[in-house]
Amino acid sequence: MRTKFYTYLSVVLMVLLSAGLAKAQDVQVTGTVSDETGSPLPGVTILLKGSTKGTTTDLDGKYSISGPANGVLVFSFIGYTTIEETIGNRSIIDAALSPDLSELDEVVVVGYGTVKKSQLTGAISSVGTKEIQELPITDARQALQGRAAGVDVTQAGSKPGAAPQVRIRGRRSFNASNEPLYVVDGIPTVGGLEDINPQDITSMEVLKDASATAIYGSRGANGVVLITTKRGNVGKTIVSLDSYYGVNQELGQIEVFDGPQFAEYKRESRRTTGAYPEGPATPAADAKIFEPVELESIELGRSTDYVGGLIRQGNIQSHQIGVSGGNEKTTFFVSGNYFKDLGIIYNQDFSRYTFRINLDHQINKKVKIGTSTLFTYSERNGENFNPLGGALQENPLGKPYDDEGNLIFTPTNDGLRTNPFAEIIPGAQVDETFRYRIFNSIFLNWEITKGLTYRFVFGPDLNVRRNGRFTGSQTNARRGGPPTGSVDDRFNFNYTVENILTYTKTLGQVHNLKVDLLQSFQKDRFEQSTISVQGIPAPSQLYHRLGDASQITGANTNLVEWSLLSYMARVNYDFKGKYLLTGTIRSDGSSRFGENNKFGFFPSVAFGWNVHQEDFLKSSSWINQLKFRVSYGSIGNQAITPYQTQALLGRTSYAWDNTAAFGYRPNTIGNPDLRWETSTTFNTGIDFSIFKDRVFGTLEYYITNTSDLLAPQPLPNSTGFGGFTTNIGETQNRGIEFTLSTLNIEKGDFSWSTDLLFTRNREEIISLPNGDDIAAGRFIGQPLTVFYDWNKLGIWQTSEKDIAAGFGDKPGEIKIQDTNGDNRINSLDRIILGSAVPDFSMGMTNRFNYKGFDFSFFIFARVGSMIRSAFHDNFNTLFGRYNNLAVDYWTPNNPTNAYPRPNQNQEFPKYSSSMSYFNGTFLKVRNINLGYTFGSNVLEKIGLSSLRLYTSIQNPFIFSEYRKVHKGIDPEVFIDGEQGVEGGVVNSNVTPPVVQYTFGISAKF
Repeated sequence: MRTKFYTYLSVVLMVLLSAGLAKAQDVQVTGTVSDETGSPLPGVTILLKGSTKGTTTDLDGKYSISGPANGVLVFSFIGYTTIEETIGNRSIIDAALSPDLSELDEVVVVGYGTVKKSQLTGAISSVGTKEIQELPITDARQALQGRAAGVDVTQAGSKPGAAPQVRIRGRRSFNASNEPLYVVDGIPTVGGLEDINPQDITSMEVLKDASATAIYGSRGANGVVLITTKRGNVGKTIVSLDSYYGVNQELGQIEVFDGPQFAEYKRESRRTTGAYPEGPATPAADAKIFEPVELESIELGRSTDYVGGLIRQGNIQSHQIGVSGGNEKTTFFVSGNYFKDLGIIYNQDFSRYTFRINLDHQINKKVKIGTSTLFTYSERNGENFNPLGGALQENPLGKPYDDEGNLIFTPTNDGLRTNPFAEIIPGAQVDETFRYRIFNSIFLNWEITKGLTYRFVFGPDLNVRRNGRFTGSQTNARRGGPPTGSVDDRFNFNYTVENILTYTKTLGQVHNLKVDLLQSFQKDRFEQSTISVQGIPAPSQLYHRLGDASQITGANTNLVEWSLLSYMARVNYDFKGKYLLTGTIRSDGSSRFGENNKFGFFPSVAFGWNVHQEDFLKSSSWINQLKFRVSYGSIGNQAITPYQTQALLGRTSYAWDNTAAFGYRPNTIGNPDLRWETSTTFNTGIDFSIFKDRVFGTLEYYITNTSDLLAPQPLPNSTGFGGFTTNIGETQNRGIEFTLSTLNIEKGDFSWSTDLLFTRNREEIISLPNGDDIAAGRFIGQPLTVFYDWNKLGIWQTSEKDIAAGFGDKPGEIKIQDTNGDNRINSLDRIILGSAVPDFSMGMTNRFNYKGFDFSFFIFARVGSMIRSAFHDNFNTLFGRYNNLAVDYWTPNNPTNAYPRPNQNQEFPKYSSSMSYFNGTFLKVRNINLGYTFGSNVLEKIGLSSLRLYTSIQNPFIFSEYRKVHKGIDPEVFIDGEQGVEGGVVNSNVTPPVVQYTFGISAKF
């Protein structure tokens, strides 16, 4: 609608301006104006420089104008950089406009409306189509990493279909969710974003401070991500094709001992206990500790790489067709997409089919209706399957296949280890998840009278999920036992109804007022049914006929419902666009809280000052825009599990007249006084644009205090309860954010621009009811989660034998810091080693353009965090029974300080957990992209309006100490635990990272 308005306005103005201009000596010039993607751009103004003569492009981006040979045509359009072209002897001049690097006047979504960036008072980061389309991503949240200040996005490993974790300005809560709210086309979603096709998204806005998020009340406690999908425009129908295909290769793998190394490691574990003679190995000594198959492998030099045998070359592909267009009454955008990610580990893949219809229809001058409808079907294999752990421990001297090539289920005589290759035999392990989703945003706009608008929004969200699992007899989990199977069915229906009144008024041409009033209701119903069995008679049945099984091992159903009733009022006022004021108050009533505290009230206020509009700066030759912002407000958090305020029963077993029976007992203590968590934020920021908009950016400082934290409080066991949920303690987040965009070079056909982002957040616990809570790992003055353990100083050396003995240790064992100096090591010597929270993170994107070529690369870094590598304790037992990480262990002839001496009498080394903490700092080259956009002369011949071919490399390099020195793979970890992975931990459930090579095409007809 904005484009149509400017088209009409420009036509009228240009007709008036061009009246009376002489044409006799002019050259007639025609051409087409396109945007950065090659799409025709209607409504572009073309002026003959130094005159009042001009015209505009039509709906197909075409124009016609006359002028002298020495004349200069000026092409301009709102939101795009103005360019000039000398006519010369040309009769056809095509122009391509690029988005204006200074986007401070761009209209952005702020929730329940839009606003120009120059009028913005809250802290908001934007990520547009350009950033989203640069990466072949599964989940839209991945595009936020390193592109939005204050947003910490982590992707642990490369398991297909796995969602990234997003934290905005740190964590606030111990027990309640720290996940932000996602709003798609105005509808808050609870079903996740993995069903949303990233190629359908036109922009993502991240609301960070209280002024920006208060309009969403309790749901915005952890920040809000607003997602706007593509819509149609008035003009000819445009058909677009976007397709890419890529191959994935492992970026590395955890190294374990090969056959000869394992043999020597096993010998050393026996030398430690005197079960193997010192000195070189001998066949006679080997015969006493190795079984026949191991001896055969030693003699033949045979070694099996089980990890490598489970990894393949993966691939990723996406194919999309979109159709958009419309007329004065109706506009539309329709798209269909097929996406598949074939993982590098067998039995891991993810496929998604999406279909979207976005429609807008103007019923009459006052009433407009529209819808955004998404249909999604996805299949995911291997969500809970990863055989790498077993492969890392498997003896490389075993024999995985017999001489005829048949798989040997037990390569050695170790009864606890089976052949990892048996896990990927078709039908041995089946882990399938099917999802069906219909997500809608249906709206009606009614202009009641001039300045007063009513908007009705209804957003139903239907999500159906089914997971089926089958574990065959010939797997390590069953070891020849009867097969097991299970089904988990989940049905989730959520809907939102909103009524919004908006009033706008301008008084005396200097006072601008806008008032938004909202009433909203959201209801969620979640149903789940599960059944698990053992003894499936025919493996071919998998999990499809569980009733045939010999034993039901579990069956359950569940129903969870909650609702939220909300009211909101927001006032925006500005004086001449120079002094800005935003005030918001929101009231939320949640069914999750008891009668005493069901409603929470969350106010905020923000001020803005466009300093560049003051007289003392208007004439500045280098300051184009300068704005100061400050805001203060409170928001709540109701993200606790429903029914926690109520006293609940639990089933128990007892004897009734010597007969076993089931009954019910009090299980939880109700707390009707449970209150909302409240986060109060102070935010101040500076927005600037200088040197003719060649340099612009934002600097933010914030401090957030969260009180009345929702967390379980332990009780003495004598009460019969483990604890109850209550409000305890206070946390704080404070930090700075800096974004900078620069146009470094713009000369002729060459340009170079840079986007830089820096985020530094300090999260800490301010108070706890009883001081430090060591049992829960909470310490005042520290982040919400820390690593609290012994500090490894090195390995006791032979020269330290007497000192080691004083601590009950001996040479070759781990030396631990005696923190309290009492000459013994116990739990009192543990210290805070670090946290997974980084000191800072940063991202940098460089883009180069030369004629039709474009080249870009994106770098992301997280600095100052600590990680715990579960590989270095679970697979580093140095026990001499299972295979081990290929570490530099201590021997009398190799007095290293890295890892202790193998010992067959110790299932784990003493203080083994101290070996698993590492510096988590890393720098990644996330993306390198090279493309070519064909010019109009080629496009006319092949009948296309735009065509771009490109190739890219994702994740080609990771620079980190954990990877280079300690032979780890990827130190990028979740901060909070989820998806089977603990917070700050790298473990075998994480699929190794991949380097990805893609080739793609984008075309429009």
